[in-house]
Amino acid sequence: MVGLGRFGRSLALELTKEGVEVLGVDSDPKVVRTLAGRLTHVVEADSTDLDAMRELGVAEFDRAVIGVGTNLEASILSASVVLELDVRNVWAKAISKSHARILNQIGVHHVVRPEHDMGKRVAHLVTGRMIEYIEFDDGYAFAKTRPPRALMGRSLAGYGVRQEYGITIVGVKPYGEDFTYATPSTVLREGAEIVISGPKDKVEQFSALGDDNGPRTERRKPGAAW
Repeated sequence: MVGLGRFGRSLALELTKEGVEVLGVDSDPKVVRTLAGRLTHVVEADSTDLDAMRELGVAEFDRAVIGVGTNLEASILSASVVLELDVRNVWAKAISKSHARILNQIGVHHVVRPEHDMGKRVAHLVTGRMIEYIEFDDGYAFAKTRPPRALMGRSLAGYGVRQEYGITIVGVKPYGEDFTYATPSTVLREGAEIVISGPKDKVEQFSALGDDNGPRTERRKPGAAW
């Protein structure tokens, strides 16, 4: 984990909780002292220095994450160093579209824009009737929402949801019960929540039809319904 700011620190600590061996690298001695004993290894070093990173054994790791964000030069140079060390799976944080483009151009395997992606997700939750929303790069999306009244009391097979709306209902949570897989014989009832998948625009259009007048169920922790 190169760069232990808010993003890098949070990711490194979460990976450590999951039992992953994490080497944290940062140029700020105060940050390094704060995380000492909380990560597998944490060292003060210049991540743009090829020899320093080689001495740390970075080349022996299967994955590397460049969490440096605000310092574009340091982010790009750190990424190029890790790539030169032949780390097979490199992730990097970008703070802008142009930053992401440069990281892609130098060969970073996965570029993420956490603030941008979270903003898009929250926008869908605030402006629509979606309860949860996940969008993929290829324009495909998953959402948790409430079904329209037109589907109430009818089996999914009898309605032809995919043909009518261009989406697939993959899971159903009857009011007061747990989520389960949707089948052709599934009948939706008042207060139900559903997980749908399909092209982004179709998912948005279908979610806009959702019934928000039924009983509200208890919110689960993020990801629990998936």
